Amino acid sequence: MTLGSTLLALIYRQLLVRCYENIYTSAIFSQNKYNNMIKKIGFSLLSAAVLVGCVATTSDDSSKTSASARNTSQEISASYNSINSAQLIEHVKVLASDEFGGRAPSSEGERLTLEYLTEQFKAIGFEPGNGDSFLQEVPLVSIEASNDMTLAIGGKKYQHGTDMVMGSSRIMELSKLEKSELVFVGYGVNAPEYNWNDYKDLDVKGKTVVILVNDPGFATKDPELFTGNAMTYYGRWTYKYEEASRQGAEGAIIIHETAPASYGWSVVKNSWTGPQFSFQRDDLNKDRVAVEGWINSDVATELFDKAGLNFEQMKARAAKGSFNIDMGDLDASITVKNTIKKSISYNFIATLPGQAKADEHIIYSAHWDHLGTDLTKKGDQIYNGAVDNATGTAALIEVAEAFSKLPNTPERSITFLAVTAEEQGLLGSKFYAANPVIPAAKTVANINMDALNVNGRSKDVAVYGLGQSELDTFLTAAALKQNRIISGDPRPAAGIYYRSDHFAFASIGIPALYAKGGKTPADQATADLRAKLDPILGKCYHGLCDEYRDDWDLTGAVEDMQLFFEIGVELSNEGVWPQWSKTSEFKR
Repeated sequence: MTLGSTLLALIYRQLLVRCYENIYTSAIFSQNKYNNMIKKIGFSLLSAAVLVGCVATTSDDSSKTSASARNTSQEISASYNSINSAQLIEHVKVLASDEFGGRAPSSEGERLTLEYLTEQFKAIGFEPGNGDSFLQEVPLVSIEASNDMTLAIGGKKYQHGTDMVMGSSRIMELSKLEKSELVFVGYGVNAPEYNWNDYKDLDVKGKTVVILVNDPGFATKDPELFTGNAMTYYGRWTYKYEEASRQGAEGAIIIHETAPASYGWSVVKNSWTGPQFSFQRDDLNKDRVAVEGWINSDVATELFDKAGLNFEQMKARAAKGSFNIDMGDLDASITVKNTIKKSISYNFIATLPGQAKADEHIIYSAHWDHLGTDLTKKGDQIYNGAVDNATGTAALIEVAEAFSKLPNTPERSITFLAVTAEEQGLLGSKFYAANPVIPAAKTVANINMDALNVNGRSKDVAVYGLGQSELDTFLTAAALKQNRIISGDPRPAAGIYYRSDHFAFASIGIPALYAKGGKTPADQATADLRAKLDPILGKCYHGLCDEYRDDWDLTGAVEDMQLFFEIGVELSNEGVWPQWSKTSEFKR
């Protein structure tokens, strides 16, 4: 059997089981292998016909034999088709307006955002999702480092913003490094399952570790090393600081390089400058390194030279196995002066109660927050966050309205969760996962919407974390009705599956889907639009220019929302509980 026929047989078998048995077989392919297969094969007309027949059978069966049998296929189609770009645009314009000030947590923009969401969800008949409230309190603390700091290493003072960005997660007004010895710890990974420990035989107490971004799989492109080009959680900046703290380091510095980070230096500067939010903790985060931050690659090259080391050679060595090395007699000194403010931010939660199984929920999520307003800048000071994530927040309203238009509510409850502080390290969704309003055991699945496509329709649907769970099967069936195919992660090295709010749900065992229109344009007009628009969108990520534009084409976003609506309808009227694949690191 060929590789292509193997995959088609798998998809066919999964859909066939859904049609006739209402149970699922677990996915058997890891994301990398699945991605490779997608690249090597296409859907033949014969296979497409088989799958369409299966999908049709599933849809007909659910409308006839579902315990509720309340909404006909025509009624569901009417709700599906009610999702439209005109309404989506109006919501985005409001949420991304200057009046909302960039929607920073605990700001006037947050108050306006929550009021808007409450108004919209009440208008379509949704009920408060947290008892008698639409809100869930998330206690936060804002830590804002003064920009007048310098980092002294090797007789030179490096400047904040241009050479480095430093701060502290400790809830203290003053954090510092004083002649803290520098140690290069490669990728800063301690992963027993991969037989990899960059801290092996190393005592870093009182020292500052210098760390490469991403993980060894990205550097080597070896599919047998970690997960090859697809980033694992070990490649995330959050993990680097967490592991350095567990090891007892005094400071942690990540070396920024655009390719392995998947974003430019401007993103680092904009994202880590200004108020940084954390959870309020009695221990004041004293178990965290005293100072953490980034240096650019030019500074890194200079420091390695001063240490008598070659940066490129050290990178190559770090990718071969566990590695650490002292950086000569170099040490670091810096004083970080913080302004500390405690506050309460909020997650927003609204529910359409199910008729038969109201305690079982499908949760749609998106983060409402962005970077707020930077008063130190001249001219434009507002990070409007139109794509990221006014689009996803607006999509919550649109998909919810489609459910509200069904003549009869589904068997299971449909819940919409707009979380705070995603830009600060998924804080809102992490808080929800630690304090779930709906028990994980009663949460059927999560569908996350973050930064929707604004550049037209796609022939494919990109799935971040393809092969992780049986939700892929639902998505495959829904996409086929739009004559679209499923593709893998278009940017596996970016580790997107670990960078948005679905990750918090996955971490407590709830199957979570994150997908959006892929890279293949639907037609030449869309290809032409993307040639013009994509460079602008890339430049504006976490930038002041992430604002609504009249040349956006949201038809692709509409198709994606329709997919997510259909998956929710399917899940809400079935007794099925999607499972993780056998190869996933997550378990229900």
